[in-house]
Amino acid sequence: MKKSLALHWKILIGILFGLLFGLMAKNLQLNEFVIDWIKPFGTIFINMLKMIAVPLIVVSLIVGLADLKDISKLSRLGGRTVVFYLFTTVFAVSLGLFLANIIEPGSYINQEARESLLSNFSGDASQKIEMAQKAKESGPLQPLVDIVPENIFSALSDNASMLQVIFFVILIGIGLILIEEEKAKPVVAFFKGMNDVILKIIDLMMLFSPYGVFALMAALMVEIPGFSTLGALGIYGLTVLLGLLIMTFLFYPALLMLFAKVNPIQFLKAIAPAQLLAFSTSSSAATLPVTMECVTERLGVDEEVSSFVLPLGATVNMDGTSLYQAVAALFIAQAMLPYPLDFATQLMIVITATLASIGSAAVPSAGMVMLVIVLGQAGIPEAGLALIFAIDRPLDMCRTVVNITSDATVATIVAKSVGKLNNQNI
Repeated sequence: MKKSLALHWKILIGILFGLLFGLMAKNLQLNEFVIDWIKPFGTIFINMLKMIAVPLIVVSLIVGLADLKDISKLSRLGGRTVVFYLFTTVFAVSLGLFLANIIEPGSYINQEARESLLSNFSGDASQKIEMAQKAKESGPLQPLVDIVPENIFSALSDNASMLQVIFFVILIGIGLILIEEEKAKPVVAFFKGMNDVILKIIDLMMLFSPYGVFALMAALMVEIPGFSTLGALGIYGLTVLLGLLIMTFLFYPALLMLFAKVNPIQFLKAIAPAQLLAFSTSSSAATLPVTMECVTERLGVDEEVSSFVLPLGATVNMDGTSLYQAVAALFIAQAMLPYPLDFATQLMIVITATLASIGSAAVPSAGMVMLVIVLGQAGIPEAGLALIFAIDRPLDMCRTVVNITSDATVATIVAKSVGKLNNQNI
């Protein structure tokens, strides 16, 4: 019997063919055809993944927490997860600032390119600034208030309210741990059955993934701005990519070898389908079902760990986004301010970007809104956001890969620390 091609190869082929088809369509002036007849299939694929993300979080987290059978285990799991997430985020922001200070990408933007970008993307920038203004007007403890939903059914219907869903589901999990085991058993059995059903639905969805990513890539190519404009932003883009590559191929492998004794090559091979899907969808939330499957089935992380660490990570752990915010803030400052930012201002960027990444929704371009807050805090003109809009989408795809790689890394390390990593295959 002929062996089927592995999923990550199918997704990669879909990405490559999509890029080639999109480039060909752009040259043949078939942009409208791609947007009207090809792009909708990519949108359908993302919608399917987002559709299953919240049900997956609810059932897997309840099952995982109920299996802990002990509140002290939950606090130990939660404490280690938060510490590692904060550590990787602070490192990502610091690395971004270091690279931007060394390379100085803003100094490569000439006056003509600056004026062209500001005029072409000022409308997009204004929209993001307005959204960020609303976020800034709320009090300092608003993020804490936002964690507690006033209506759980409303939160369940909105992927951007994932943190509220996690809060509510953790309360259910704690309740199941605290009541008598006999009473909890039928509830846990129901959710275990639902968990199996949802995982099977994800398997069915993934059959469509090569076609979905083909449509997404083709649409990306026809919608991308003129390549002459992109040329002026090349150094900025390369600075962000260099940071993301260091995170993926040096920082995370070092953490895995140090704390989990895991082979980094085997790790990257195991999560390749999730990385490729993250690249094509630009959404940690949409990729979450596949990330959970890769981490549980291919890395050997116990479900009670992955079902807690990964949904939380998809909401609060945005290493790629944090690094990009640091580079982007300095790039805009270098391009628009007549003086360099001092150390104290850059230190505040580290703190603000770390906190902002926790508030970033796990959806495409949410980092842009949070970047406005980082810029405002550092005294950098928010209008400079227009400078980076032209290549935000490709960089968004790359930083989403780092976001989910970080989630998988922390899940593996936490699982190892609590004796829940069956890594005989890696």
